[in-house]
Amino acid sequence: MREDWQWVEAIMPQMVTKLTSRFRVLQGIASTQPVGRRTLAANLNSSERAIRTTTDALAELGFIRMSVKGMQITGSGQQLLRGLTPVMSDLSGWQQREQLLADKLHIAHCTIVPGDSTAPTGSLLAMAQAARQVLADQLPVGKSIVAVMGGHTMATVAAALTPALSVNRQLLFVPARGGVGESPAIQANAVSAQMAQQTNGQFRSLFVPEQLTTATYKPLFAEPAIHAVLQLIAQSNVVIHGIGQAFVMAQRRNMAPHVIADLTAAHAVGEAFGYFFDAEGHVVSKFPRIGVEIADLAAKELVVAVAGGAEKGAAIAAYMHLAPASTWLITDEGAADFVLKK
Repeated sequence: MREDWQWVEAIMPQMVTKLTSRFRVLQGIASTQPVGRRTLAANLNSSERAIRTTTDALAELGFIRMSVKGMQITGSGQQLLRGLTPVMSDLSGWQQREQLLADKLHIAHCTIVPGDSTAPTGSLLAMAQAARQVLADQLPVGKSIVAVMGGHTMATVAAALTPALSVNRQLLFVPARGGVGESPAIQANAVSAQMAQQTNGQFRSLFVPEQLTTATYKPLFAEPAIHAVLQLIAQSNVVIHGIGQAFVMAQRRNMAPHVIADLTAAHAVGEAFGYFFDAEGHVVSKFPRIGVEIADLAAKELVVAVAGGAEKGAAIAAYMHLAPASTWLITDEGAADFVLKK
């Protein structure tokens, strides 16, 4: 059932939110009728203006009637309420599960999509579509600088974005880090450029390899072209990133065998922003880098982490020990099941 709602949300954003609101108001009227708007607003902990908008729509559709005594549900409304109750129960159960996952990870929000993206038949598309919706709902109006990490998941998110995201917004996308010696198509520069192209936004590139020694990369800060982009990255108010498995990321970065051996000895399970960490979120290794650091995230207006699959469950759970509490995690059933069963 939840998978069906994913498609509903894709074609009609805010549909689930509007449906939930109307159903809740209809239930409130049915249980306290006849009832006035002010009393109903107080009972539902809502504003009178919101209640007026919803009840006017329900009255126009014939599901409630208004009189001097107050609002009452009609026969059609009763029938609708009976028909929708099992549907909303299923949807509510899913929403409760998202809240349960957020509470367990000690973060603000979680969105769970159906499936397991790391399974042989899995796909990243549902998470990418969910990310698009969260960005559409949560990105502030006006100017935003969006710092973006690289990777397959982020590239899929980029491909799912549309120009609708830029309505009433001026978006500038920047890479959150330099290249990591992997396929150019999934490096942060390429992902931020694609996000800009998909949304009719702007982008700036950072042409600095990530794997440099401290002595090499610090003088680069003074280079005007690099310094200008680093300033934009520092000023970013939004960060979108993935979460990697420690040894998958070590291999992608062509790390030396002795480094991988050290990570093995330290029981590393995950990686994000150049930090490798164990299951308890203890940082076991950190590599010199230019760009966003985990410590920077707490000051950002919106932080969206996109990662899923049972195989990544341990890495996701571990990273959340380090993540700011304001993080919005977009994941799938595979990872959610792993974390909730721990």
